[in-house]
Amino acid sequence: MSDLSIYAGLFAIALAAATILPMQSEAALAGLLVAGYSPWLLIAVASAGNVLGSVVNWLIGRGIERFRTRRWFPASEAGLERAQRWYHRYGKWSLLLSWLPIVGDPLTVAAGVMKEPLTHFVVLVAIAKITRYLAVAGVALNWA
Repeated sequence: MSDLSIYAGLFAIALAAATILPMQSEAALAGLLVAGYSPWLLIAVASAGNVLGSVVNWLIGRGIERFRTRRWFPASEAGLERAQRWYHRYGKWSLLLSWLPIVGDPLTVAAGVMKEPLTHFVVLVAIAKITRYLAVAGVALNWA
């Protein structure tokens, strides 16, 4: 398999993991790190994919009212309400928690619902996602 397909696959997994599909991009990243691929390139590719997936959630949030009750919607009603409460309470800074499982994806949808400007959204989500992937790399490669 070519290096390009390895990096493209990681990008796709990271993008999907940030949206409606239940995937674990951290495991894919750790495996590729241990296999000897470039840590900085892997972190950049995974981060770009995961941030782009969060932007998809933000876009869904912008048009949520007509899709909110659909079965395929990426967040449960309860999860979205919980995320909106967090978002009302902590504002855009709650996006620094967008890396968290279960809570993170609904937060990114809530940011779209709350009409958070895309530039603020991308900066805060990128900080959260890059930090998470740096932590994964640190554990996988035993950075001390």
